Amino acid sequence: MKFENTEFEKLKADLNRLDEVMLDHGLVREGQWDYERVTYDRKFELREGVFYLRVRGHAIEGDIGAEKATIQLMTPLLGKHYYPHGVEYGEGETFPTSLVNQCKKILDEVKAEVSKFA
Repeated sequence: MKFENTEFEKLKADLNRLDEVMLDHGLVREGQWDYERVTYDRKFELREGVFYLRVRGHAIEGDIGAEKATIQLMTPLLGKHYYPHGVEYGEGETFPTSLVNQCKKILDEVKAEVSKFA
C-alpha cells in the first residue's frame, strides 16, 4: 500500500538528522542502504500478521557510505510479510484500519520534524 499525498517526495534532509528522526519514530535503517539508497522500516506484529512501514530515499548529493549525504525521500509504503517469500505491498493486500491510521500518524510526525530542518 502506498501512502499517497503525504508530500514525502518533496522532503530532502541530511542523512544523519534523518537517521535520528526516523529512529525516534521506530523506523530503523540498519544495513538497508547502499551508496545511493536508504530504507527505513518499522515492524508491526499483530494478530493479523507481520507488517512493515517502509520509508525509502535516495541520495541527491553526497555518499551514504561516508554518512555525508542529502536524501530525497520517496512515497512511504505499508506491506505484509509472508514467510518465506518476503513483504508484499500489492493492491490485493488488506491492512487493519487501526494499523493504517497508526502509520499515517507516524508519517505525519516524521514529516513535521523533517520539515523543520529540510
